[in-house]
Amino acid sequence: MLTEILISFFLLVGAAFALIGSIGLARLPDFYTRLHAPTKATTLGIGGMLVASAIYFSVGGEGLSLHELLVSIFLFITAPVSAHLLAKAALHLRVHTRVPVPESFDQEPPGGAR
Repeated sequence: MLTEILISFFLLVGAAFALIGSIGLARLPDFYTRLHAPTKATTLGIGGMLVASAIYFSVGGEGLSLHELLVSIFLFITAPVSAHLLAKAALHLRVHTRVPVPESFDQEPPGGAR
């Protein structure tokens, strides 16, 4: 009974984060703010669901379930990297935003160090 409650908790929390991330992706006004919704909230949502899945298959199966751990590691490594690359590409292409972007982001910093 305790494991069922724990699994239900992680599923509900994960589903709530995924829903909030999806709503944010649809409702936020520009590219940069929309980028935060899937990379932050949805990643936490999928993480919660994977924790619930790991608990379910570890308790009901033959032992510790490593598939969910591997998927979680892959998700938590690739989501921030892909968001960073998308943001840098948008800055390079000067995608429209509601907040002004400094003009000097692509110029050489003082001292020549990058």
